[in-house]
Parts: sequence; structure tokens; C-alpha cells
Amino acid sequence: QVQLVESGGGVVQAGGSLRLSCAASERSASNSAMAWFRQAPGKEREFVAADRRGDGSTYYADSVKGRFTISRDTVKNTVYLQMNSLKPEDTAVYYCASGPLLLTTMRGYPYWGRGTQVTVSS
Repeated sequence: QVQLVESGGGVVQAGGSLRLSCAASERSASNSAMAWFRQAPGKEREFVAADRRGDGSTYYADSVKGRFTISRDTVKNTVYLQMNSLKPEDTAVYYCASGPLLLTTMRGYPYWGRGTQVTVSS
């Protein structure tokens, strides 16, 4: 079973940047696709970005396109989320997820990390 550990969250002012990391315990078909979701207080968890190992395919939510970039280090089994031009509405717990297929829905990812808090102050 793949284990995922996120890091890199914190508090940043609006307009600033943060880079989140998600380290997977192994390289397998179970983490061929890796994604970031986020959940703000009182809201449902939503898709942010996803990446597929091998061909570099990526998906982004419209709300983060042009500001966030997902990337992967296949040697380290780690996926990153570079977040630039952060806005207060980006404040949420960010979760890493992995699965065999590149999807934008939660149910497509059987493995999840515990999350890391990102707070953007105005």
C-alpha cells in the first residue's frame, strides 16, 4: 500500500509563493498518477492539479491555472506543487493523492496523505 507524506505548508502573505512536496513510499502503478486536492473550512474537497508519470500529462483546476505548477521527481518518488501569486481564497488543507489513472475526481485516487495547511493572509 502506497503511503504519501506531504510537507511544505505554512503561512504566506497574498502574492507570495509556497512549494508543497508529497513523497510516496514506493514507485508502482498505484502512483502512476499523483494529484493535489484542497479543502477549505466549511467547503468540500476540490481538485487542484494532477500529473501522470511517463508522458508528463497534467490537469489543473481553472482557479489555479497560470499560478500553480505540478511537477514530479521520479527518482525521489516525489511530486511537487509550486504555488505562486497566492490569494486568500487559496487557504485550505492541501492533500496529496495517488492512483493508477489521471483523473480529477476524488474517487479515482485510492491513496491519500494526511494533508498540509496553507494559509494566505491578506
